[in-house]
Amino acid sequence: MSEQNNTNTAETKKNDIEHKEKVLEIIVAIFLGITALATSWASWIGSLHGGNQSTNYTLSNNLASEANSEYNTASQSLMQDMMTWNQINEILIDSQFAEEQGDTDEVEKCEWRLDQLIYDNCTDEFIDAINWALEQEEMTSPFEMEGYVDSYFGTYYDLITQSNEILEQGKKDNAHGDAFGLVTVIYSVVLFLLGIVGTFKNLPNRYIVLGVSVAGFLFATIYMFTLPMPTGFNFASFFGG
Repeated sequence: MSEQNNTNTAETKKNDIEHKEKVLEIIVAIFLGITALATSWASWIGSLHGGNQSTNYTLSNNLASEANSEYNTASQSLMQDMMTWNQINEILIDSQFAEEQGDTDEVEKCEWRLDQLIYDNCTDEFIDAINWALEQEEMTSPFEMEGYVDSYFGTYYDLITQSNEILEQGKKDNAHGDAFGLVTVIYSVVLFLLGIVGTFKNLPNRYIVLGVSVAGFLFATIYMFTLPMPTGFNFASFFGG
């Protein structure tokens, strides 16, 4: 009777162990599937961030090149206007001298030259700056008017600002892509640990490895959800939505 009880107890323990092993295998299989899907998702989102990074770097570089071109154009315009102002200044001096000498013909001639020079070479903004300079008590250059010189480079400033902003976004995309890469690495380690669970004979060892795997999976998943999605990401768009 005692032997029969021992046999029944041993069979019960054996059945219990087999049941636990089967449950453990199911849990491992489920986590393997979930981790594989999560790994693919993290890898895909990381590649999208990498694509955005490349696009933003290229766009930033193009805007910077365009800004440099605008800067050169603005510098040439500024130099041209400075030369024009020198000519205007010379005519004004000649006109003032002729007026002091009572030479009305020369005064009219200077006025005509001045009108033609301004009409052919001066923008409305430059004319406003010239008028401002002439209104000053002391002899003043129109280029001393506050903000006037900067107005030549307005387009340059806009473009270079856009270039810097897009470059910073590209850097963020790069950092986020690296972060998703780290998540992928952690998931890969989890997959490895789940894959070797069955190599351990003792259930406690299997539970330990499974516990470490689950902890790694949870850590990577929580960290992944703290990361932003790629700019303009729309899952439906990949299916024509």
